[in-house]
Parts: sequence; C-alpha cells; structure tokens
Amino acid sequence: MRRSRLSKAGRPMNSSNPYTKQPPRELGALLRHWRDTRGKSQLDLSIDAGVSQRHISFIESGRSLPGRQTLLDFAQALDIPLRDRNTLLLAAGYAPIYSEGAWNAPEMQSITKALERVLRQHEPFPALVMDRYWYVTLKNDAAPRFFNCFIDLEKREPPRNLLHLMFDPAGMRPYIANWEDVAAGLFQRVYRESVGRVVDEKTKELLEALQAYPDVKTEWRKPQSLSTLPFIPISFVKKGKTLNFFSMVTTVGTPLSIAAQELRMECLFPADEESEKHYLKMIATKSKGKK
Repeated sequence: MRRSRLSKAGRPMNSSNPYTKQPPRELGALLRHWRDTRGKSQLDLSIDAGVSQRHISFIESGRSLPGRQTLLDFAQALDIPLRDRNTLLLAAGYAPIYSEGAWNAPEMQSITKALERVLRQHEPFPALVMDRYWYVTLKNDAAPRFFNCFIDLEKREPPRNLLHLMFDPAGMRPYIANWEDVAAGLFQRVYRESVGRVVDEKTKELLEALQAYPDVKTEWRKPQSLSTLPFIPISFVKKGKTLNFFSMVTTVGTPLSIAAQELRMECLFPADEESEKHYLKMIATKSKGKK
C-alpha cells in the first residue's frame, strides 16, 4: 500500500489536490495537467521518460504529436492510472489499450479466482475485496458472519459500501470503540488509496456523503500527516468485550486492466490472543444460532 509524501503544510506532495478540476481532454493540456498533478517540470519529465524537453514543450503547445510508445513512457513516468492512460491515448488519436471491463468480466477470471483463493485462506477471519469506491465485490464466509454478530446485513442492500457501513449510526459505528480515530483514519485512507493518488468526482461525492453523517468533523476531510503504523488498528465492542483488530490492504501487482488496478483486498486480523479467543467464540456461537 503506497503512502503519499506530505508537505509541511500537510498537503500531499506529487499528488493531486482533492478539489482540482477534472483533467482536460486536449492532449497538450492533459499532459500539463498530469505534470502539475505529480509536481514535475518539463525537465523532470524529460529525464524520467527519456524524451527531450523541447519535444515535450512542442507536444504541450500542440506543435507536435507524440508516438504511442512515447505517450506510454510519459504515463509510466507520471504514474498515471490505467483508466487515464486510455484517455491520454484517445486524446492523441490512438486506440485505448487497457480493458475497461467490470471486475467480474471474463478477462478478469484468473485474477478473481486468485483473490477468491486468498479470501478462503484467510478463514476463519474476515476478508473482503472492494472496488475503488469501497463497494464490496468479493468476500469470504467469515466476513458476513462477523458483521452479522453486530448488525443485520440483510437490511443493507448490495452492493454494500464499507465506508458507509463504518460511518452509519445504524451500521457498525456504535460497535467501534475507537470510532473517531477510525473515522479520521478512513478519510485519510480515501486520499491515500485513491487510484493513482487522484481523487475523482465520484470519490468527492463519497466523501461528501460521509461528511453528512452526524458528528463527522470537517477537519477529517483535509489530507494530513498519515500514521506511521504499518497497519490500521480498530477495536470492536460486543457485550462488554473489546476485540482488537488490525487490517492489511493488498492490491494487484502490475495490473494489466483497469478493473484489476482498482481492486483491493482488506484482511482483518486479531491484534492479540485475547481478541482472537473472543472472536472465535463469538463466531462459533453465531454459527450455532443459524443451525
């Protein structure tokens, strides 16, 4: 999981401002947009992509049209998300090369099978896969069993959004002992884990929806210094018992499709032996109650 560098003012460096306008469609302006987003000069991009600064200047002014491989070299140097690489190619008159199929499209079968295997291997602890907007696409059997120990998931129509589940007073929020810390951390995770470290319009809408929940502090929405912990701690309370967990996030390495790049898996682990013991007992009791 990548962590954005931060300036002294607390804003991400080499990352887009979460309130910037959408990228332009004209090639030269689009390339300038991504340079500005990553905080790179024409000289920086020239060195990273192995292209002359003069050529970059000509492209941005509309005096020159780059070859497709040159555009891909720019995209790699600027760490442009695959979805936006297609836009860059289209702006130059080239066909897009990255599949825009859904996460369950046929070309994603090998990846989804691998994810499902990891989900099974994480039993008896909860694990789930989410898309870029935190909607659950895959889960292991333990995940719904765990959440159903606190709430009735059937009352929440799929696809279920993990962020709304955590912020909603009718969801998991009352059962999270350190909710304020978790909520503030989740806002930061939205910025940190947004694809290509770019917050798009739909993500902004999601942040606004979270902000509408009661007692959500405005300052949480501002990107700031990130935790130095290698994991995300969260404590759940059930019948007076506190269960301490941490979660670890996994992404698909070297993705070749947009859907693969935008998926991430979150696995929950008990943080101590006492929490693990209470968790296993809770899950066993819940399973017996279903029979």
